[in-house]
Amino acid sequence: MRRILVYGVTGSGKSTLARRIGERLSVPYVSVDDLMWETGWVPVPAEGQRERIAPICASDAWVLDAAYGYWRDLVLPRVELIVGLDLPRWRSLGRLLRRTALRIATGASVCNGNRESVRGSLLTSDSIVRWHFQSFARKRATMRAWHADPAMPETVLLRTPAEVEEWLRGLR
Repeated sequence: MRRILVYGVTGSGKSTLARRIGERLSVPYVSVDDLMWETGWVPVPAEGQRERIAPICASDAWVLDAAYGYWRDLVLPRVELIVGLDLPRWRSLGRLLRRTALRIATGASVCNGNRESVRGSLLTSDSIVRWHFQSFARKRATMRAWHADPAMPETVLLRTPAEVEEWLRGLR
């Protein structure tokens, strides 16, 4: 497998797993958030997102850590394996809250120099925590539908950190 999509809800560990898969298989890992957000948390318009992701999807090898709806049609025809992180809400939300708190406390840079803040990450109408709640059911349904659809590329659903680790150990 040389073209892999890691898909899951916000906070499920997509970026970490995608990076690990890329390292294990010597396949380039692409941080999708780095392509979709400009400095100052300015979102890249839909057409700009498509322009950025198209050459990556056209290449022979990649691991992506998301598939935004604006350009999912560019990814799905090329992907060879979908890894769905189908974790329970309590686990993904807990991970998201811990990660966000750590980034706020340390001032760690996220994508393109952006930094999370209490106001932006937790208190606004488009906060990452609110996004988790708004998108959880839809993203879970999407990955489960892909898994059940024989016309889709191979889709693996991983439901616990132990399953993730076991799957990674068997990855060649």
